[in-house]
Amino acid sequence: MRFRFAHVFTQPSGHGALSSRKLLMTLFLLASAAGTAFPYDPHYMVVASDGSGDFRTVTQAIDALPMFNYERVVIFIRNGVYNEKIRITQDYVTLRGESRDSTIIEYNQLRTDWISHKDYIGPAVVNIHADDVILEDLTVENTQPQVGPHAFAVYGTGTRTILLNCNVFSKGGDTVSLWNYKGGMYYHANCSFKGAVDYVCPRGWCFIKDSKFYELKSRTASLWHAGGFGKSQKLVVENSSFDGVNGFELGRHHYEAQFYLLDCSFSEAMADTPIYRVTYKDPEKNRPFNWGERDFYYGCHREGGDFEWFADNLKSAPGAPTPSAITPAWTFDNKWNPESAIGPKVLKYVLQGSSVLMSFSEPITVIGKPVLVSRDGTKLLYDSGAGSDTIRFDSSVPLSKGSLVGLSVEGGGRLTGTIASIHQRNVNLNVGA
Repeated sequence: MRFRFAHVFTQPSGHGALSSRKLLMTLFLLASAAGTAFPYDPHYMVVASDGSGDFRTVTQAIDALPMFNYERVVIFIRNGVYNEKIRITQDYVTLRGESRDSTIIEYNQLRTDWISHKDYIGPAVVNIHADDVILEDLTVENTQPQVGPHAFAVYGTGTRTILLNCNVFSKGGDTVSLWNYKGGMYYHANCSFKGAVDYVCPRGWCFIKDSKFYELKSRTASLWHAGGFGKSQKLVVENSSFDGVNGFELGRHHYEAQFYLLDCSFSEAMADTPIYRVTYKDPEKNRPFNWGERDFYYGCHREGGDFEWFADNLKSAPGAPTPSAITPAWTFDNKWNPESAIGPKVLKYVLQGSSVLMSFSEPITVIGKPVLVSRDGTKLLYDSGAGSDTIRFDSSVPLSKGSLVGLSVEGGGRLTGTIASIHQRNVNLNVGA
C-alpha cells in the first residue's frame, strides 16, 4: 500500500496525548482498514487490487467521493479482476482502466435474483445513477452462466453517459441498459457488446460508432430502443459490425422507436427479419404506436448477400439527412456533443478592483492552483469557484479590461470542462476584451 503524507504530524506531549510516532501509526492503521492511501489526489484516484494504489477496490474509491461531486474525478483502475458490483451516484466520474482486456470488473447477478433479494447497489455489475459518467478502457462482465435471462452488465438512469473502448459482456439479456427515458443521452465508441435478447437497449437518445455486436441466442434481437417520450429520440449505429449465432435478429421495440444504421456490416448468420414491433394479444399491454416504423439505413451490407429491408432509405427519414449530417450532435438535437474538443468559453466577466469573476458556459474543473497571465504580464491567481460556472481570480494590482487580453494558464494548474467528453477540453480564455 502506498502512503503519501503531505505533512509531518506532531502532537503536544502530556496526559492522554499521542506521540508523533503513535499518531502516524494510528493514521496508518485507519488507512489500512479503509484500504486507502492517505491523503489522495481528489481529482485522480488509483485503484489496485495488490494495494499499490490509493484503494484496493473500485467501491472504496467511489465511497471516498463527496456526496455531491462538482468536478471531474478520474478513478484509474490498474489491471486485475475486480469481483464487485458498484453503484455510482456522484456526477462527473470517470472509470478508466489500465487496459481494455485486462482491467475487468465482473460479478454474477441475475436480475430475478436481485428482485428477490434487493440490495442498495442495484441489479447490474455497474449501476449508474448520475450524470456525465465515463467508462473507458476496461471490461464490465456479468458472469452469470445462463443464456437468455435478464442479466445487466451496465444499468443506468443518468444522462450524458459515455462508454469508450470498452468490452461490455453478459450471457443474458439487456447487457447495456441505460434507461433515462426522458433525457437520457448516451455515446459509445470502439466498444464490443455481447449478450442475448435486446442486449443493447437504450431509452432516449443513443449514438454508437466503430463497435462490435455479438448475439448469443437465436431468434432474438440484438438492438432495442424506446423513444416514446419525444419524437426526436433515436438510436444511431454507425460503422459497426453485427455477428452471432445462426438466426440472430437485428432489432425490435415495444415502445415508439427510431433506428438509424449507417455503414454497418452483418454476418451471414443474421436472420432475414426486419426490425419489428413486439405486440401482445392483450391490447392493454401494448404501448402507444402513433409514429409508425422508423427504421433507416445507409450503406449497410451482409455477408452472403443483402436483404431488401435494409436497402438505403435515408432520404425518407425526417428532414432527409445526408450521411455526413448524422453526427453525435445531430443525434442529441445539439444538446450535447461528446466529440467536440472545444473547451468552455467565457460568457461574461465582472471586474471588482483587483479581482475578476469569470462566468463560463459550463461548470469548471480546477486542477492545482492555476495562474492566468495576460499579454501585459498581469498575473491572476485562482481564488475560488471550482465545480461551478463562475470562477474568481485575484491579482496584486487593480484590474482593467486590458488586464484580461491574451490570457494563458501557467503555474502548472489547469481549467477544464466538466461535462462528459471524449477529450480533455481546456477553457477558452478569450474574454472579448
